[in-house]
Order: sequence, then C-alpha cells, then structure tokens
Amino acid sequence: MEYIQIAGVSKPVSRLIKGSDYFRPEVYGKVCDNLDAYLEIGGNTIDTAHGYCGGDSERTIGRYMQERNNRDRIVILTKGAHHNKDGPRVNKAAIDSDLAESLERLQTDSVELYALHRDDENVPVGAIIEALNAHLEAGRIQAIGASNWSWQRIEEANAYAAAHGLTGFAFSSPNLSLAKTNEPFWAGCVSADEATCDWHERTGLPLLSWSSQARGFFTGRFSPEVRDDADVVRVFYNDGNWERLRRAEELAKTKGASVIQIALAYVLQQPFPTCALIGAQNLAELQSCDEGARIKLTAAEREWLDLRRDALTLQA
Repeated sequence: MEYIQIAGVSKPVSRLIKGSDYFRPEVYGKVCDNLDAYLEIGGNTIDTAHGYCGGDSERTIGRYMQERNNRDRIVILTKGAHHNKDGPRVNKAAIDSDLAESLERLQTDSVELYALHRDDENVPVGAIIEALNAHLEAGRIQAIGASNWSWQRIEEANAYAAAHGLTGFAFSSPNLSLAKTNEPFWAGCVSADEATCDWHERTGLPLLSWSSQARGFFTGRFSPEVRDDADVVRVFYNDGNWERLRRAEELAKTKGASVIQIALAYVLQQPFPTCALIGAQNLAELQSCDEGARIKLTAAEREWLDLRRDALTLQA
C-alpha cells in the first residue's frame, strides 16, 4: 500500500480510502470483517460523514475502534455542514454542532481529516476558515479540507488564510474518475475537470476522489443497451465514456489487469497526490483494488485513456 502525507496530519494517509456509506448496525459483522481485511492490506483511512446512514456510519466506526482498540491505527476523514431540507448549512453553528456530534459518535476526541461536505458560495470564505481554525487550534481536527468545492473557492479560502495567519485547506475531495460526468450525481457535487486537475498539479494539493471507479461503470455490467440503473445512465452514459471504456479494455489486456483496475490506476496515477475512495465490500473486491493501486501508467497512457491523445503504441 502506498501513502501520501497531508499537511498537519500525524499519520500517513493510505491511497486507498475505505468508504463507509453502508455501515449500519444490522451489518456490523460484515463491517468488521471488511475493515479487518482493509487494514490487513495496509489501508488505514476511513471516509465517513455526519449525514451517512443517519449517523450510523460514524457510530459503527466508533464501535469498531473501541472493540478492536485500534484508534491509533486509523485515520478518520469525516465531513459536516451538509445542506438539509431548509437549505445550505455552511456556517459556524452547523460546523460546531456537526463536528461535536461526529466526535461523540466516533467515540474519539479528534479526527485527522475534516471536510465541509458542500459549499455555499453566498458565505464569505473568511468566516468559514475562521470557524474551522477554531477547531484546529482546539485540537479537534488535524487538517481541514473541502468536499465538492470548486478549485477557485479553495484558492480564495487559502489566500484568506495566508493573509490572516490562519491554516487553509490541506486537501480537496471532489469526484475524479476516468468516466466524465454529464451532470452532478447529487445536487451540489463537484467533479474534477481538466482545469481542476491542472490547478492541483500546480499547487500539489492532495485530491481525495469519491466515486473514483464511477459507480461501477467499468465493471463490464454496463453497455449502451443496458439502462437499468437510471443514475449511471444519467451521469455517465455518453459517447466519450464508451470510448474511454473501450480503451481501458484494450489497455487492461496488455497489462494483465481488469478494466476496473485500469480505471482505478487512472485516478492514482495523476501528476499530483491523489487517493481513491473505494466501495469494496468483500475481500475479493479489496484485493482487486489493492492490485489496481499497484498498476503504473505512463503519462501517455493516462492521456490516451482520457481521450487527450489520439494514438498510443501499446506494449505487453
């Protein structure tokens, strides 16, 4: 397992980050088996959020860490200030409340990584940075980040932090995958486009990608004729992605890999620090992700997969 360093975080962050949006008490045994296997392959970072499973995701992780007595082995990424039925909640009161509740559920006094789950561009970045810095100073958070923020807003926030002697965002967590989206998967979500990736390359800010394997688009389950998953059809069905899939199939044959492993390698072989949030729910899927994370791609291969290069001489 490879790791990256995120400024302010005392532990290295594994490049495969375990998703937890199915963690509920009724599948606790499955969760334990899955997390044990994830730690066994060298993973150490779990992604969760205040809103996942009505709070059960965080509660389940907290119970697991208490029973295994392994909090010291784990990096926690949790998120807060998501909008609700009344609208946006990116404000100090929501941040304070959500973080306090998340820490209680997780049965810990601090988390390594804390991200704002959504943005509200009507709120000045200064107020947001100041609210988050209060928790950094209190030791409740080691590093702050932004999930589903544009790179322009992150740049503005970090400029404010630098000008006021504060700590800025140390990571971003948009969607990044080989399949490009037609529209956001959920309202307010951000996918990394070419300009976003160029900005990350310039700044070196780590990108932690959710839906890094495009909701299973590269598993072989989908084709233009298969339209039983309305969300995948809505978000990922386009001519460009069918060509990306064809090229991933071609490259997979030369590397002795599966197509979905090539798609994962694409995310992890960017010219800036990246991690991939994975939804693996059993040992076979975890092992597949582990193998995919070890695949190396040249810049030419990555550009060819992404349709930024017309031709590529493939070698076995």
